[in-house]
Amino acid sequence: MQTTFPHYRGRLASFLVVLLSAWAAPAWAQDDLLGQLENQKPAATAPEPVAATFKSTRLISGHTIETPGQGTLVFLISHRFGTINSGAYNFFGLDQAALRLGLEYAVTDKLEVGIGRSNIEKTLDGFVKYRAIRQTTGSKVMPVSVTLFANSAMNMLRDDRTWYTVPRRMTFSYQALIARKFSPNLSLQLMPTLIHRNLVQDNTQSNDVYAVGFGGRQKLTKRTSLNAEYFYLVPRTKPTGARNALALGFDIETGGHVFQLHLTNSQGMIENHFVANTRGDFFNGDIYFGFNVNRNFTVRAKQGFRK
Repeated sequence: MQTTFPHYRGRLASFLVVLLSAWAAPAWAQDDLLGQLENQKPAATAPEPVAATFKSTRLISGHTIETPGQGTLVFLISHRFGTINSGAYNFFGLDQAALRLGLEYAVTDKLEVGIGRSNIEKTLDGFVKYRAIRQTTGSKVMPVSVTLFANSAMNMLRDDRTWYTVPRRMTFSYQALIARKFSPNLSLQLMPTLIHRNLVQDNTQSNDVYAVGFGGRQKLTKRTSLNAEYFYLVPRTKPTGARNALALGFDIETGGHVFQLHLTNSQGMIENHFVANTRGDFFNGDIYFGFNVNRNFTVRAKQGFRK
């Protein structure tokens, strides 16, 4: 005779179902959690502008991508002595000097205007500079900064020739300044340049002079750096007798001042002079010692948002 226990079998089956469900549920939950983690996207970070690619609005003779903060007035003194190879009689160039005084004002953080006067040809010049693109890091990376620059200059020397009118005295310069800060210590800049001269010596000369500039800054300490600048003249438009401009510099930052010492084969301090009219041979001793000093003044502080 066989004895059966139907009520025990039902309870055993129910127990096994509950046990299997309890074991499987954590596994399903774990798989679901892992799937969510795999599909989860990292939180996007806001673009972060790269600051202090250069420490001044000038690299050496030429401009950098930098513009001062809104409402800042910059007073700039640029000085070039004579050539070092002029000998002891001229105190190795220190008896001779060229000078430019300039004022620059930041209308906004992106827009700067400036005016200056140089004793070379008694030149009066003015410029406008616009920071079009800024290098950023973060979710939307912009690899370079781009600043657009335009300058006009007028020869103010006295001249009795009636045909030497104001338009013939004018020159114009245009640049796209493209820079990248590769590390906290190294920044490089590319400077495609066009110089237009309304008056040239003869028909063999081109009114338009094209050049490509290269420059860089290597930071040495928190307040000092080495700078270099070179402008290559395109041969087809190169003025007769002109040479490529080369300059080496050393920057010292002291609070509100930036003091720049440099050696260059060009005595001019505006684009028409040092890009299109450099005559010195750097490697033959035609080297001008010079310096830039700039001082920043806050004329108008930024207005914050009011609640």
